Amino acid sequence: MIKIISEDKEKGKISFITDMSESLANAIRRSALEIPILAIDEVEFFKNDSALYDEILAHRLGLIPLVTEKTFTEQDKCSCKGKGCSKCAVDLKIKVQGPCSVYSSNLKGKAEIVYDKIPIVSLNEDQELELVARARLGKGVEHIKFSPGLVYYRNVAKISVDVECDDCKKCSEACPQKILKIEKGKLGIEDVYKCDLCEGCIDACKQQGKNAIKVEKADELIFFIESWGQIKPGEIFIRSIEQMQDNLKEVGKEIK
Repeated sequence: MIKIISEDKEKGKISFITDMSESLANAIRRSALEIPILAIDEVEFFKNDSALYDEILAHRLGLIPLVTEKTFTEQDKCSCKGKGCSKCAVDLKIKVQGPCSVYSSNLKGKAEIVYDKIPIVSLNEDQELELVARARLGKGVEHIKFSPGLVYYRNVAKISVDVECDDCKKCSEACPQKILKIEKGKLGIEDVYKCDLCEGCIDACKQQGKNAIKVEKADELIFFIESWGQIKPGEIFIRSIEQMQDNLKEVGKEIK
């Protein structure tokens, strides 16, 4: 059972509740790094008069998110045998002259840039930057620039408050997520899904000489997926499962 509790399409975030086991959730989380993602991997410089070395610029270019289409093929599976053809690689070019600031929008080619205002370098008067960058599909297990986003989970909190507990502002103020509030002189819970089990409210309660609050782990898990923009967060979850299934098939073959 999966229940979506929040989704922010503009920021590429989604969170949902699931009753899957923690071992399965962790396998899905790790499989997100197996999803093929398009990123700049090689850069050929023709001119670089900027204050940054070629290696630093190449590293910055590699971290710029590119929209990843399913039409691309991984180089080791391509008919060109890794040479780099139009099926498995795409070239992006920059040719600018200062004074100016160079942004990701200055990358010109067939690949679509996710964010066009990522700063790359600043050029002064008469400084030039000319390069060709080649992007290919890769996996996060190889390099983090091929990561599709951030995937993590935790247990849903189960919070109980003693019905005889008096009005306690210090307990509610101690919560960093601000999910505890005073209602009609009693301590209430506003959004239990925001609780990250820090137990700050319990410590504050004990400092008052009381033991009225209990925070426990529920059987459910809350999953968080934050996409860098190459693919949508919902697709990250689905493709993580697909990659995990492919890996299990390979394990089955080896066992046989």
